[in-house]
Amino acid sequence: MGLLSKQSCYFCCAFFENDVNFSNSNHRRKGVILSPSLLSANFADLTASVRQIEAGGADWLHIDVMDGHFVPNITVGPIIVEALRPITELLLDVHLMIDDPDAYIPQFINAGADLVTVHLEACVHLNRTVAHIKSLGVKAGVALNPATPLGMLEEILPDVDLVLLMSVNPGFGGQAFLPSLFRRARTLRNWIDREGFECTIEADGGIKLDNAAQVYEAGVDAIVSGSGVFETPNPAETIREMRRACEATKLIEV
Repeated sequence: MGLLSKQSCYFCCAFFENDVNFSNSNHRRKGVILSPSLLSANFADLTASVRQIEAGGADWLHIDVMDGHFVPNITVGPIIVEALRPITELLLDVHLMIDDPDAYIPQFINAGADLVTVHLEACVHLNRTVAHIKSLGVKAGVALNPATPLGMLEEILPDVDLVLLMSVNPGFGGQAFLPSLFRRARTLRNWIDREGFECTIEADGGIKLDNAAQVYEAGVDAIVSGSGVFETPNPAETIREMRRACEATKLIEV
């Protein structure tokens, strides 16, 4: 077993042996960040979809970029980000589920991305990739698939602005939520708080009105929801209800 694998295993075992209930921690957060995913929007009228989520008080717009190689689906490219940028002031939260993200990062940033998240599993030189994103003047995030150990973040966590925990295996919208997200989020929340890192935790996959508050209570700051917002009768009201549900928990800073 290599050194990195040993470190990862040690980290995970140490934290799970001392499983921390986040509700008992001293960490206090401001309100939830809601980032509806464009993946489930109406592509025949993206402006109308954006206006719906703006009316509901969305904070960010999550843009899932898939290449058909890293994940088994193809979605959008920089041209969509460029088209969205003039029509909204929402933070454009670009999630690159692609091989060789370094080759495309400048294009997405030039198109108007405010935050670019790459997958740890897709990056050979992750420190270099994160530094590249930041050097271009935007925030940098790192995403982990559900089976990737949290310990793999050990060397990069101090340098990133966001960690995205996938709660489905990426590639398609509308999948069932994987409850392992709760344990992973609590563990990561405790790690970030203990070390004093300035890092947002985001979760993506299978999050809807019926589980959003639980996700937030587990320690997640930013919630991505695609079909859970856009495939409801009133997306704007769904966003408002999600926020009310999250902010009804005892984790709000007072």
